[in-house]
Amino acid sequence: MNRFDFTPYRRSTVGFDRLFELLESSARQNSGDNYPPFNIEKQGEDAYRITLAVAGMQPDDLDITAQQNLLTVTGRKRDDAPKGELLHVGIANRGFERRFELADYVRVADADLANGLLTIDLVREVPEAMKPKTIKLPGQSELKVVENKAGDEGEDTADAA
Repeated sequence: MNRFDFTPYRRSTVGFDRLFELLESSARQNSGDNYPPFNIEKQGEDAYRITLAVAGMQPDDLDITAQQNLLTVTGRKRDDAPKGELLHVGIANRGFERRFELADYVRVADADLANGLLTIDLVREVPEAMKPKTIKLPGQSELKVVENKAGDEGEDTADAA
């Protein structure tokens, strides 16, 4: 079993306990079943997509639950009896539960099931109050930058106000 020791890092950081707990729990959870297979892709600065291969599942067989910082996808096994005798069973028809830890301010924007692939679109929306701000100190001068327009060479200035 792979066990990472984060003790040296915990000593030199403040407030990152939750991050280390997520890393440790993720290592414990991912050591088992890998069904269903999935992809995670970044589609833009603040857009992500999770794609799960859920062959044979219908929309009624799937539950998608989004809680704070946790996305859970659950599939229920169907009790469809085959019409004939199965000689080989290669298509998995079993229930599953797959969990994804989400970063702060990530929400589920959309979900779709087509051609045996479940796609879940995620968007990160940071509130305006949480975005970085520049704090000016009293007595600090402001810099004003005038950009060079096409054809106006040599006229760029940076004035201290």
